[in-house]
Amino acid sequence: MSEAKKVMMLGNAAIARGAYEAGVKVSAAYPGTPSTEISENLVQYKDELYCEWSPNEKVAAEVAIGASMAGVRAMCSMKHVGVNVASDPLYTVSYIGVSGGLVLVAADDPGMYSSQNEQDTRMIARAAHVPVLEPSDSQEAKDYMIEAFRISEEYDTPVILRTTTRLAHSQGMVELCDRTDVPDRTYERDIAKRVMMPAMAKGRHLVVEEREKRLEADSCDLAVNRVEMRDTKIGVIASGIPYQYVREAIPDASVLKLGIVNPLPRKLIEDFAAKVDRLYIIEELEPLIELQVRAWGIDCIGKEIFTVQGEYSANMIRKAILHEDLALTTPADVPGRPPILCPGCPHRSVYTVLAGLKLHAAGDIGCYTLGAIAPLSVVDTSVCMGSSISTLHGMEKAKGKDYIRNWVAVIGDSTFMHTGVNALMNSFYNQSTGTVLILDNSTTGMTGHQDHAATGRTLQGDTVPAISIYDLCRSIGIRSVTEVDAFDIQTLEKVVREEVAKDELSVIITRFPCVMLKQRPVTHRCVSDPDKCRKCGMCLKPGCPAITKREDGTVAIDDTLCNGCDLCKQLCRFSAISDELL
Repeated sequence: MSEAKKVMMLGNAAIARGAYEAGVKVSAAYPGTPSTEISENLVQYKDELYCEWSPNEKVAAEVAIGASMAGVRAMCSMKHVGVNVASDPLYTVSYIGVSGGLVLVAADDPGMYSSQNEQDTRMIARAAHVPVLEPSDSQEAKDYMIEAFRISEEYDTPVILRTTTRLAHSQGMVELCDRTDVPDRTYERDIAKRVMMPAMAKGRHLVVEEREKRLEADSCDLAVNRVEMRDTKIGVIASGIPYQYVREAIPDASVLKLGIVNPLPRKLIEDFAAKVDRLYIIEELEPLIELQVRAWGIDCIGKEIFTVQGEYSANMIRKAILHEDLALTTPADVPGRPPILCPGCPHRSVYTVLAGLKLHAAGDIGCYTLGAIAPLSVVDTSVCMGSSISTLHGMEKAKGKDYIRNWVAVIGDSTFMHTGVNALMNSFYNQSTGTVLILDNSTTGMTGHQDHAATGRTLQGDTVPAISIYDLCRSIGIRSVTEVDAFDIQTLEKVVREEVAKDELSVIITRFPCVMLKQRPVTHRCVSDPDKCRKCGMCLKPGCPAITKREDGTVAIDDTLCNGCDLCKQLCRFSAISDELL
């Protein structure tokens, strides 16, 4: 482009733009908040690069590794718990190195806005000996992606770009530049470098150590690290979003802003520490920088005044260092908004049946985890992607078949394709009993309705053959596989009763598209007749937010919320609820 153009960009969109400008040719990912929008923005450039939703993060990392080995710039992106899934190839590709540049974008979630735990990807990167860049705003998010690919190729290493929820979902001005035409690198066979058998791995480990030493020394001169000298009474080392909080909270402080947080630039840190009277290290989650700085014998203040939990804020920093509290003295009176399944969600219908049968559910990660919340209160466990089936299997092996007569496992279609299928194979192989419910709503719902291998659509918009979950379960060897309409509660109840009574492993696939999918038109609403209502409360049991109780005890249905799923209509024994066509 002839003139530089500046636009307002979401952090994730800026990361995607940076990948585009850096000349990336292959991108693979599994959706997970707060990383999902990276791939959704990257797909706009599909004419110049390939991007996909992979079934899980391990596969996504391996796809990117393969593309890098073939000689092109490649990336994969995921949320922090996805890095756990991808750790197997990550640790080894650190030894192997790259041909074309290789970047893994990891989105951490301080505060657990949409996650089952808090974890710090910097700790994994340090253990894997992988360098980490951490931007502080949207412009840096774009620029650091480009820098990450440069570092990757110069130092023959994968690089992690670490972001967090606040950066991923905030906006800032970004200067757009042209895409760099990066020539493909010629593939050269090198078994000693790429085949990590023990003898080769021992040699590559030494290479990694030398690479890390060189990068540590060189990082002192990298432009992504900068010293901002102001009042020397207070010095702060910060990176990422906490840098923004520091600048707002204590604008007169001297700051060493780190763009690369692994390996740490030791000499730069030592020189900065010598120039300030008191040194603070401000980092969200784990004290990774602080512990290293203390190990070098540098006196500093860190987690003794800051928490290892959740997000930071400017006021938190101001209060801890300056002992000033500018928070509102009277918090806003905002009504509570507990998470809840959408009106018309097929999961609510399934859980209504399970609750009526007084069954416990080993749960999984997805919208359906909300089945743990009252009034449904069906889901008893939730650990990680694909864990529900293995949890049920473990219970059966611990306590026997009779113990799990009142248990089922529940898992979504996308999660089943992610890691649930492995767990189901294990249960079948090890001769488990129990009933698995696959809640197939034709999408990856919680992260914003992304496609997967069983939907028949790719990230790039192509229509492809959809993997049949039914056929997949049957191919494993499971004899009893039943498909049921999620809103046919009479048939569903009958099937569940039959399957949990069997002394074998069985699968029930409850099918109904997510109510939020554009392909599913709403044709009618449900309306209640107060004259027929007996005030029994049956329609209220599923906890649909569209249904409320009037002062006289009869129910009212909000026509702005109702999506016409007819669950309440099926539960009403007195024909007090009917359909109204739109």
